Amino acid sequence: MLIIPAIDIKDGKCVRLRQGKMDRETVYSDDPAIMASRWIEQGARRIHIVDLDGASEGRPVNAGIVHRIAENHPQVPIQVGGGIRNEETVNAYIQAGVQFVIIGTQAVREPQMIGELCAKFPGRVMVGLDARNGKIAIQGWSEISEHSAIDLARNFEHAGVDSIVYTDILRDGMLQGVNVSATAALARAIHIPVIASGGIASLDDIRLLAEQSQAGIIGAITGRAIYEGTLDFTVSQMLCDELAASSRAW
Repeated sequence: MLIIPAIDIKDGKCVRLRQGKMDRETVYSDDPAIMASRWIEQGARRIHIVDLDGASEGRPVNAGIVHRIAENHPQVPIQVGGGIRNEETVNAYIQAGVQFVIIGTQAVREPQMIGELCAKFPGRVMVGLDARNGKIAIQGWSEISEHSAIDLARNFEHAGVDSIVYTDILRDGMLQGVNVSATAALARAIHIPVIASGGIASLDDIRLLAEQSQAGIIGAITGRAIYEGTLDFTVSQMLCDELAASSRAW
């Protein structure tokens, strides 16, 4: 299982929100590119970037920063979400060196578009499912839909998406522990990989998720915990590697 550092960009800065609320931010760096380099130097094998302004406005706002990170680290897969609403945006990110694009709001509103994007960019499209009390939130988490995560994930699996990023909004940025049961239930319900997000606070959360990796959880996105020091990134990845090696030995 991969430990994936999160770089959330708002007003050109690296921030973290609490429960997805734009007015509850903590700024960790004025330069997101420097933060990306920091995590990669510590051994990150993938970086998760969210254009928070883009998610709210429905179009890329901080794409220039994302492009710079991708250009600086061509050897490290980068997954990007926030404000991706059309093929042109997807193509621009991929041309800039981004490995995966994450579609959220538009995937829920125009699911047929996902199949079209998967056909044009095979293996490059992920879907972000952000849930509040079991229901999917869209538009920068400002609107709640009536869709369930599992039903949508199954539909997107059939459409050809590479993987699902599942976030429990109520836990995101709160350091209250990851929703392991809901994440594992989603992973077991589909055959494509799931990446966990929201609430990771400590090594115990990483261990619990890693123990469910056989269900299909391939990664854990973490932000506030590694920025504030409640979770050591390097130690966490080492733990995952050790658990994986032990599992293979059996």
